[in-house]
Amino acid sequence: MAINKHPETKMKLMLVAGARPNFMKIASIINAIKMHNASIENSTFNIQHLLVHTGQHYDDSMSEAFFKDLDLPKPDIHLEVGSGTHAAQTADIMKRFEPVLLEHQPDVVIVVGDVNSTVACALVASKINYSDNSLTHSLINKRVNRPLVAHVEAGLRSFDRTMPEEINRVLTDGISDFLFTTEQSANENLKREGIPEGKIYFVGNTMIDTLLKHKQTAQKSNILNKLGLLTDNQHPEIRDQKPTTNNQILPYAVLTLHRPSNVDNRETFQNILEAMKEVAKHLPVIFPAHPRTLNRIKEFNFEDYFNFDSVLSTPPPHIYCVDPLGYLDFLCLMSNSKLVLTDSGGMQEETTILGIPCITLRENTERPVTITFGTNILAGVQKEQIISSALSELEKYNSTPSKSVYSTFTTQPSALNPQPSTFNTQNSTLNTQQSFSPSLWDGQAGQRIINILMDQIMKLT
Repeated sequence: MAINKHPETKMKLMLVAGARPNFMKIASIINAIKMHNASIENSTFNIQHLLVHTGQHYDDSMSEAFFKDLDLPKPDIHLEVGSGTHAAQTADIMKRFEPVLLEHQPDVVIVVGDVNSTVACALVASKINYSDNSLTHSLINKRVNRPLVAHVEAGLRSFDRTMPEEINRVLTDGISDFLFTTEQSANENLKREGIPEGKIYFVGNTMIDTLLKHKQTAQKSNILNKLGLLTDNQHPEIRDQKPTTNNQILPYAVLTLHRPSNVDNRETFQNILEAMKEVAKHLPVIFPAHPRTLNRIKEFNFEDYFNFDSVLSTPPPHIYCVDPLGYLDFLCLMSNSKLVLTDSGGMQEETTILGIPCITLRENTERPVTITFGTNILAGVQKEQIISSALSELEKYNSTPSKSVYSTFTTQPSALNPQPSTFNTQNSTLNTQQSFSPSLWDGQAGQRIINILMDQIMKLT
């Protein structure tokens, strides 16, 4: 692969992603690099970056359209690792990443999140020795013969060591040189674990950077029209057209499930689905299903819980299982919903910014700011608690909770949604709920990371 090498380049960054949320976090950093280089185009302090996709997770939704949605270049390097056990996958990533490091010799390796690719590439970078390679390394920092490791989203802790992600977080933080945190609790966790305070930088949330950048563009998506969620959508012939302004949005909830602890255990999965069946009596539940989750649905014979139609139908109520969505389509769907039910960490953060009630289908969270400051409720995985949490949130916006929002399908005002939301592609209001903004979740986290790296690396030259 040809790399465009500029004689003025002074620092080389390698960014590593292994799963779809990683790219959402990296997009902000790449955007900050572009802004940095554009602002000093006549300077000798440009930044060259390489994007590495390990291939840990890959599906059709991570296609050219996905990268276009995020304004991301295609990865420069693809390791094509694929799925496997934790041990096999981690080892395979390490074996394939090492020669890439030796060939390109970046000054800094940036890893994000908590997937196997995060810890695997951090471990390789922290132990590699460029001097052992036949090529003469040209690091800016002449005091070391390896890249420095930067962990974005450091310090988050669920305090549940049965979660593979928790092991990845703790290990990655322990071997990183720069620890970029999203909330103050993460700073305290790292200090308690003995991480020197000089390595810790509270910068904000790069995933929120990406959301804030794209949230208005997302409202131009046609996904609500395609799914039959607009009141104008009484006629099938208009479903492939772009939505007109001032359409009315039918009330609905969004469900996502992907964690092995939820979908690989038959009893747990069924508990969650029984709860969703009750929630769906009050408003339709839209479920963009991960391919892995779909396999479990088939394996456990849970198909009867779902309606697999691609467009909402009239009552009786349903959980609508739809194909996975691209970034902008999903952001549009989530930001116009009345309720989100999820086991995703990132969606706890996104719903906090969007001001949408979030029911987290887990026993713990590594993102406590979404509870103390945001819209997140930790409901666990037991049927009754999920139902209670979900209906409690819906009833906050309803004076007569006994009625069903399915009355909206007949274009009458809904009990849980007295007037359907207005869909206007020019309107900045995404939801009727109040939005929240934890400290430094302001769209500038990526820029802070690049400024810190430039400042600290230049001090070492």
